[in-house]
Amino acid sequence: MSGFSDWWHFFFPGASGLNITISPGVLFHLGPLPVTTTLILQLVVIALICSVMISARVHWQKIPSKFQVVIEWLVMAVYNQVQGITGNHERTRKIFPLAFCLFTFILVANLLTLFPGLGAISYGNINLFRSVLADYSMILVMTLIVIITCQVAFIMTNGLGKYLKKFFNFSSPIAFFLGLMDVVGELAKILSLSFRLFGNVFAGDVLMAVVTALLPYFIPFPFFALTTFSSVIQAYVFALLSTIFINSSLDVVES
Repeated sequence: MSGFSDWWHFFFPGASGLNITISPGVLFHLGPLPVTTTLILQLVVIALICSVMISARVHWQKIPSKFQVVIEWLVMAVYNQVQGITGNHERTRKIFPLAFCLFTFILVANLLTLFPGLGAISYGNINLFRSVLADYSMILVMTLIVIITCQVAFIMTNGLGKYLKKFFNFSSPIAFFLGLMDVVGELAKILSLSFRLFGNVFAGDVLMAVVTALLPYFIPFPFFALTTFSSVIQAYVFALLSTIFINSSLDVVES
């Protein structure tokens, strides 16, 4: 039985004990820059996505291979989803690149952490690879990119004057109050978009660690399948909400 136990601890290292922390482990420093476990896996995710996409482009052919069919299906699935929200091909072409990048990055980052044995690789007393999205700073950066894109899109569509008037309207007390509510609403987008993704990813990690530690043999398999399904849903929801926010920012506001 010890042999099976060793195998299980290798594939699911949470079974050997709980080590749940919000902040990622710091491996070393490059000057003032800390190199964390999430940063290492983030570079791996980026390299993997770039390699796959470059390979698909280089080996593109009129009669597609199975690999090309999968890539084209993924691209068209995201494109059609964005098109379903915008209803405008011109808008879709503008929003699609960011939506597709967000979806693929989150999806690959989540699925890669489920790869058996990845969590058992350690550097000293620190696991070398930790889920990229279990680090809130990474999610916050992605959220800020989306929200800043929304502000820029609104300004390019309606002009700086209407943008400032949207938040600071002194024509009446009610208009001024509604403007302040818009400010709160923009800040709330940052919290809702980032906390939703971070909470789901971190809760999934905690759930897997707890279940694996308490029942370390057969019970975790259903949770493993649930986490896999959740990884896809998280990527879809974040990209979907980002598309909705940006699309609404491209609407023309009447004076």
